[in-house]
Amino acid sequence: MAKILITGATSGIGEALAKLCAKHGHFVIACGRNQEKLAELALHNNIDACQFDVTDEQATKEALAGVTCDIAVLNAGTCEYVDVTNVEADMFKRVFEANVFGVINVVTSLLPNLLKGNKLVFVDSLARLLPFPRSQAYGGSKAALNYIAKSFEVDLAHTGIKVQTLSPGFVKTPLTDKNDFPMPMVISAEAAAEYMLKGIFSSSSNVYFPRRFGFIIRLLNLLPQSLQKRICINMRQN
Repeated sequence: MAKILITGATSGIGEALAKLCAKHGHFVIACGRNQEKLAELALHNNIDACQFDVTDEQATKEALAGVTCDIAVLNAGTCEYVDVTNVEADMFKRVFEANVFGVINVVTSLLPNLLKGNKLVFVDSLARLLPFPRSQAYGGSKAALNYIAKSFEVDLAHTGIKVQTLSPGFVKTPLTDKNDFPMPMVISAEAAAEYMLKGIFSSSSNVYFPRRFGFIIRLLNLLPQSLQKRICINMRQN
């Protein structure tokens, strides 16, 4: 059984994944900001809680000092949508602080203690593959995260530390419950956790789910940019 650290474990797919991993006999270090939810998770067999805010570099380093794990699932993140009539620079900063710099804070804290055969799992999004309406901050942050992961995969190859990306589509969570638009092929957090757990223990360096939606988005990503733009403009108009 593996020792799995999961950030963003107090809600959504992070919480579902933590419970699923523990159910399968893995030892979980559940990380998050919400002390009450962490205390609830810690009541489960095979789950220990670790409270910190990934956007706080010093707090992250202190919380993870000396922590070891076989697999680190870098799942914590947020989503906000752009209003083109009132673009807020601070909103971009909030999203990138959580989705990019928060991940970097965790990675830099864990790397000194990672060994050959350990794995870093970056949770990005299928949204990074197309210029979806109002997704400049979220999609941009996830595209940046994917590039960072792929570059780490290259630079860590000689160490034997593995790097993997998980790219989910729409998942019903407290975060996506705020969405004011239809979410095609949306799946539950529990279904997402099943995809993630299976993917984490696969040999694939890139995992896309749900499968059919992932196939469609990846196929659209292969189209000429002019066609991608036309499709996404039509989404905005509808």
